[in-house]
Amino acid sequence: MKTEKKEENAVIIDILPMGYANDPRPVYKREPVVLAVGVDQFKLLELIPKAGADIQIHDRVYIGDGERDTIERVKRRISYDDLTATAKLELPFVVEQIVLENERRFVDFFNKSLPITPKFHMLHLLPGIGKKLMWEVIEQRERKPFESFEDISRRIKSIPHPERMIISRVLREIEDPNEKYHIFTLK
Repeated sequence: MKTEKKEENAVIIDILPMGYANDPRPVYKREPVVLAVGVDQFKLLELIPKAGADIQIHDRVYIGDGERDTIERVKRRISYDDLTATAKLELPFVVEQIVLENERRFVDFFNKSLPITPKFHMLHLLPGIGKKLMWEVIEQRERKPFESFEDISRRIKSIPHPERMIISRVLREIEDPNEKYHIFTLK
């Protein structure tokens, strides 16, 4: 499980140059808002851009401590239900982008996942993995650790697209506030 820490980078999933449409304040008093998902822990965030910053959907932005190029400040962490319709549509594409750009991190999950209870393994949290497939993954990784998504799909024929399993799991953790186990996100 992940420990609570600040996100350093985020990917933009929506831009509201005039703020939220349902903001009761007059337009001239609203501030622009950017919705983003963190790269490390997939936190959903509301960001305030710097004046005049050129930001596009799918841009990766630095939001850590110190000088930031395009983001003035992180306003708050938000839930899936707080996202705009556009942000909800973009989220799966951005999660896929993050997973593919950080392949090593997610392949390591297949290599290092552990049992949660005596009868329930972390691998069971991935869609489509039952006992038989779990044991096949464990046997293969004991012979030789997996090196890539392609290596996993080549050695385990029942998993043609391991990256899709990871993406699906991340989205479930983000979207479902009642999800009990969080292996890629923070609750």
